[in-house]
Amino acid sequence: MGVCRIIPLGGLGEVGKNMTVYEAEGSILVVDAGLAFPRDEHLGVDLVLPDVSYLREREEMIQAVVLTHGHEDHVGSLPYLMREVHVPLVVATRLTLGLVKSKLDEHGLLREAELREMAPEDEPLQLGPFRIELVRMAHSIPDAAAVVIETPGGLCVHTGDYKLDHTPVDGQRTDVGKLAAIGNRGVDLLLGDSTNAERPGFTESERVVGEAFRQIFPHRSGRILVSSFASNVHRMQQAVDVAVECGRKVAFVGRSMRKNANIARNLGYMDVPEDMIMRPHELAELPPEKQLILCTGSQGEPMSAMTRIAYNDHPAVRVDRGDTVIISAKPIPGNELRVHDAINRLAKMGAEVLHEDNAPVHVSGHGCREELRTLIGLLRPRAVMPMHGEFRMLAAHAQLAREGGVPEERIVLAENGTVVELESDHGPRIVERVEAGITFVDGLGVGDVHDVALRDRRRLAEDGVLIVVATLASQNGGGLTAAPELIARGFGEAAEPLLDELREEAVRVLDDLLHEDVTEIKLLQEHLHDALGGIVYDRTRRRPMVLPVIVEV
Repeated sequence: MGVCRIIPLGGLGEVGKNMTVYEAEGSILVVDAGLAFPRDEHLGVDLVLPDVSYLREREEMIQAVVLTHGHEDHVGSLPYLMREVHVPLVVATRLTLGLVKSKLDEHGLLREAELREMAPEDEPLQLGPFRIELVRMAHSIPDAAAVVIETPGGLCVHTGDYKLDHTPVDGQRTDVGKLAAIGNRGVDLLLGDSTNAERPGFTESERVVGEAFRQIFPHRSGRILVSSFASNVHRMQQAVDVAVECGRKVAFVGRSMRKNANIARNLGYMDVPEDMIMRPHELAELPPEKQLILCTGSQGEPMSAMTRIAYNDHPAVRVDRGDTVIISAKPIPGNELRVHDAINRLAKMGAEVLHEDNAPVHVSGHGCREELRTLIGLLRPRAVMPMHGEFRMLAAHAQLAREGGVPEERIVLAENGTVVELESDHGPRIVERVEAGITFVDGLGVGDVHDVALRDRRRLAEDGVLIVVATLASQNGGGLTAAPELIARGFGEAAEPLLDELREEAVRVLDDLLHEDVTEIKLLQEHLHDALGGIVYDRTRRRPMVLPVIVEV
């Protein structure tokens, strides 16, 4: 009987950077290649990627990467993965592929892999020992799909992100009939989205937000700004539809918002009359009551359009008294403070700010408990492995599986790097762990930020830096040519007396060492570092970064 190894490299025990490896008979299928955004402690880091060393060592086994939908936490690390390992084929639905193409183009990687569009209606695709087909799922981006994978070890259903929206904006609802048919074939393992597993009930339909816009827009006299994720095409479409009815023109503000709107319009996922679109800098010619501005920045990101507007720093868009700002997204955990700062700023400018807590302007893209229960009921899986979520969400999903009749020993609570073996005659079991850390992207460098660099950055942020520059004469027996210079950052105004003391200490240390004929630069730096660091700690209880610089003339 066959065996399939399933190895999540990201997305378990966290929200973000989803990537799962299916391995059988010397072949590998990768589902999703996502990224995560850095937390506060990752100072100066731009993006967080899964560690793909497992794939790097097995590059020749890779058959394809299959993408469930176009969100960054599922497709964002694809360009970085393709730089590291050769990926022969990328399979995705139409919009997902459109978004990925533009991303790969920016990285100069369009020629590196065959990009194949696959629709949920298409015949199954054979990739080595794996046979895959897609099932349409509703989510907060169009064209999301679950991947059904026939493996030598059994039939797996990998849901991707989903909710059971029965009245989606584009009519593309989760294909419950096909899910039930797959359930009848016999599902050996369900790998399901756990994001909202702790929330009771059902997630509201995306149409609820459209209705809210319909209630809000007609009664507003100033400009209306709607900030949402740039990928939430349906949300943008609903705002545009209501704006057009109210006689407002539309401007897309923010790079990703413009880019995604263009891709969605070109592929037919969005319909905006050409004569209703304004460029941001043309807005000044229109009275405020004729404007709808769709912008990025719903997470309070420092350089995003909404944050810059809130801080009066945007070249084309401003907010005045009487304007309405709608934040149509939920803050990702950790971003709440930044979002609240932006809301406070906008309120100070006289705008009315509507958000999840005071108006029905956002719904989740993930199913709540009853929907997860329904999916388990439709597929009737023999075993369940919760995915996509922090550990508490995975645990809540496991509880739903138990209540749905899945025996305890067939529920797998795994972590990133866990190797789960699925064998055709009995359920999944955890057999070992592989390395599955994280890779940082800082600027353009990938993986070159290590713990040491983060520790240094934390220290600079908390305790400041002290640079001491001493000039030594290399001729006539050596000696100090002048008093050492001290440069301090992060010590505040009261640092002068401390700096005088440190200057004297530096002179004393150097004189003593030179007197004993110690002229090796490394040693001089070492002694200076220890002596000055010690004094600063005694006086201030802080450990700044001490950088001694010795110049010989």
